[in-house]
Amino acid sequence: MSKSQVEIQENRIKLASGKELTLVNILSFCYDFSETDVNILLTLTKSEPKGTEELEQELNLSKASINRSLNKLLELGMVMRVKESGNKAGRPRYLYKAISMEELKNKILNEIKECISSLIKVVDESLA
Repeated sequence: MSKSQVEIQENRIKLASGKELTLVNILSFCYDFSETDVNILLTLTKSEPKGTEELEQELNLSKASINRSLNKLLELGMVMRVKESGNKAGRPRYLYKAISMEELKNKILNEIKECISSLIKVVDESLA
């Protein structure tokens, strides 16, 4: 591999510098995601809708961390909030679920492509 090549191995990208990138690194760069944000998103893609309590227990995270991540994911349109049916008394309970895997994948890929185009433009114009 020459110094300018990028190598892809087992869901990791090895850059010419030797640095390895994972999905967490890519989503962190493109969306300012934390590891918690990614873990919550991936958990919700692999399960039925969950409430914040279930996410707290399953991921061993604080309610504040869960809510912060869910708000970010909701704002980006990667997660949906649905009112739990059958809960009539008191405050409504909400469950969270990821958009379909196909929609999520297409959304991320399209936004990464836009990001790459913008990066190319910046480098091209800066080094002109």
